[in-house]
Amino acid sequence: MKNRCFWVSDSQLYIDYHDNEWGKPVFDDETLFEFLVLETFQAGLSWITILNKRENFRKAFDNFDYQKISKYSEKKYESLLQDAGIIRNKLKIRSAITNAQLFIDIQKEFGSFSKFIWSYVDHKPILNKFHKREDVPATTKLSDIISKDLKKRGFKFVGSTVVYAYMQAVGMVNDHTTNCFKYPTE
Repeated sequence: MKNRCFWVSDSQLYIDYHDNEWGKPVFDDETLFEFLVLETFQAGLSWITILNKRENFRKAFDNFDYQKISKYSEKKYESLLQDAGIIRNKLKIRSAITNAQLFIDIQKEFGSFSKFIWSYVDHKPILNKFHKREDVPATTKLSDIISKDLKKRGFKFVGSTVVYAYMQAVGMVNDHTTNCFKYPTE
């Protein structure tokens, strides 16, 4: 049996997410935006809730197409509020639209969102050496800085905890615990 990070339950969805996605560096803007949407909706909820609704989010939010989302009408917003397959939080739905618009602004300014976000870690993952649950922080000085910058640009639901979870999800930081089979050995 493989040894995994402490947070992985026996849910196959969680196991697959941990083994195939979490902590794996993501450089394409489409996936970076998907995780931004999912992490902002996760604020205050469990990640398994989001994973269970991920395909519903994908359908509801046009496959996380930020170009389309940035142009959502009030009618589309209202229909999302009625969609029982997603988290029907008015502010979070509104933030997905706003964040899509701001995501595009960053692409225009930096050439891609990837260049912007990865510049915070010099374009390579930070490999942490955490041994147990208590070692893994909820926020760091770097997540504080990124959060502050995103908020200054107008992004919503990007507090430091959400940003750090995002950094973990997209592999900007590798927080697989040292006893996890996914922890790099070299």
